[in-house]
Amino acid sequence: MNIIIPMAGRGSRLRPHTLTVPKPLIPVGGIPIVHRLVEDIVKICGKNINCIGFVTGDFGAEIELALCATAEKFGAKGKIYHQLEPLGTGHAVHCAAELLNGPVVVAFADTLFRANFTIDPKDDGILWVKKITNPENFGVVQLNAEGVIVNYIEKPTQFVSDLAMIGVYYIRKGEELYRELKYLIDHDVIKSGEYQLPDAFRRLTEQGVLLKPGEVTDWLDCGNKSVTVDTNASVLNFDLMDKKPLIATSATQINSLIIPPCYVGENAHLFNSVIGPHVSIGSGTRVENCRISNSIVQRECRINNVVLDGSMIGSQVTINGHAKNVSLGDFSDFNG
Repeated sequence: MNIIIPMAGRGSRLRPHTLTVPKPLIPVGGIPIVHRLVEDIVKICGKNINCIGFVTGDFGAEIELALCATAEKFGAKGKIYHQLEPLGTGHAVHCAAELLNGPVVVAFADTLFRANFTIDPKDDGILWVKKITNPENFGVVQLNAEGVIVNYIEKPTQFVSDLAMIGVYYIRKGEELYRELKYLIDHDVIKSGEYQLPDAFRRLTEQGVLLKPGEVTDWLDCGNKSVTVDTNASVLNFDLMDKKPLIATSATQINSLIIPPCYVGENAHLFNSVIGPHVSIGSGTRVENCRISNSIVQRECRINNVVLDGSMIGSQVTINGHAKNVSLGDFSDFNG
């Protein structure tokens, strides 16, 4: 099985954190978003992953090497494909056309999920969905009496379904999806200047391919600072339930209290501080005389004499003062 992860977006809603690092590489619970996404997919696939294709913008060689290293951690080969123009989700997947061969999962890199089942290899395809209360803000699927998807509606103005597509899809015959994506591009089937992936699924449905919904138990967004902080809290809860190690053995705690769940990275140092709940502290970060809760602090920061709650701090940031709720990108220097 192959995985295609489109991630060429600019992540503008998460700035300033995406000015120096692509959104999928921002850590939640101490682990990059894209790594957690691949881990989630591997759990539902129930089989070995051959290749993971990352569809990126021009992120540079260092980022591309990091992405390929993520694939290798799961025993897969990593490949990089470029989408240099914002031509839509269908075009993004088509950029990795050589991976549309046999079983394939397409997963967009701004969402995390948890599901309680694995893929049935006999299914033609599965589109993962979550029941929501505001379908007018999402793309939803409509089912027939047999529970098979029969229609795809983007932001419906009248109620047709409350099953929102979360951006994770499985197709047993990737070559069929390639055929329909190529049709959209060859025939210039565009909406709002973009080739849309659901249009390809609609064509598959019309040709008799049976696509079923796979409902997830949790759908976690990483679109902006506020929801990313909330997602950090959720994944820390999951990691605690899964009994994953959260506190590095090389971390130092002096006269400090950690209220779980929290992640504390390698060689982090905590002095005279109360950390938690739901805090991630990156490697090499030093925290002194602080009270931090419900926040993300990345690597090699210096955080002194502050109270932080609901905050998101990039790497190599220095904070001195009494800030309460802040969002600071990499290399910032803040005095409250």
